[in-house]
Amino acid sequence: MTKILIIYTGGTIGMVNNPHTGALIPFDFEQIQQNVPELARLNYDLDVYSFNPILDSSNMDPQIWAKIAGLINERYEIYDGFVILHGSDTMAYTASALSFMLKNLGKSVVLTGSQLPIGEIRTDAKENLITALEIAATKSNGQAMVPEVCIYFDYQLFRGNRSIKYNSEKFEAFRSPNYPKLAEAGVNLSFFNNYISQQPGTALQLETNFNTNISVLKLYPGISESAVKAITRSSAEAIVMETFGSGNTTTAAWFTDSLQEAVDAGKLIVDISQCQGGSVELGKYETSKKLQQMGIVSGFDMTFEATVTKLMYLLGQGLTYREVSSLMEQSLRGELTA
Repeated sequence: MTKILIIYTGGTIGMVNNPHTGALIPFDFEQIQQNVPELARLNYDLDVYSFNPILDSSNMDPQIWAKIAGLINERYEIYDGFVILHGSDTMAYTASALSFMLKNLGKSVVLTGSQLPIGEIRTDAKENLITALEIAATKSNGQAMVPEVCIYFDYQLFRGNRSIKYNSEKFEAFRSPNYPKLAEAGVNLSFFNNYISQQPGTALQLETNFNTNISVLKLYPGISESAVKAITRSSAEAIVMETFGSGNTTTAAWFTDSLQEAVDAGKLIVDISQCQGGSVELGKYETSKKLQQMGIVSGFDMTFEATVTKLMYLLGQGLTYREVSSLMEQSLRGELTA
């Protein structure tokens, strides 16, 4: 019988209304099972690991990511696939982080959750949970159909490190702006094999050392010199710079001088676009040519979530500045299109 491990971290999927305050509070997985009797009809051997206490996803951090990845690594040979129940707010961060922590992954790790609590009449939780389990259990020629960390929500399966949460009110909470969906659930489950990563030939490796000493510089018209230098002169080892369009910034001398000063001080600066779709193309316009010349690294079409977690991951591996710069511009887990 197919064995699936459900890792229950928390999130809206396992919430009920507090009778005293009206606010949503978490409950345990046994109550989820009571609300989804269909689980008993699935021909899977299901085990559950519940976090204690249950977490709001806003409290996710690299230590918790490492715990989740460690659980998967410890039980990797026991289970055919893994489903992680997680709050949607930071789900794309967790999915991206796990994709880097679980090197040579050969089984499905599917994150899902819901926009409405599982006890609500119109909840999306039941479908998301049941189909996520089906995806995690699906094999082809004895191997996992989707050997990736991915997100399933509202009938669509996305690569985890390509996903963003784009809507807090619709059931269609996630999108993958720069990479096609991996599968779609209709009357049948349709897998799009051309976009799914290939089964690795080597054993799973757990890599959980993350260095969180990074900063974010988001540009906007009229940004002040003091605001920029508060970031470029900070103690951060690396900076994610969210720029305009295909990687463009102001060409004001004080701005480029501030970036050059940071680069000269050994800070790694990664340029990603504020646009959800498209890619950074350093040097395409005059406004980004100087960035390219001073050694700013291109994030190409990576999401913000993937850029942040990849940078933390690489900085935690004890690599040189040159090695981190080079690897940020390479696809490690299918997170970018160079």
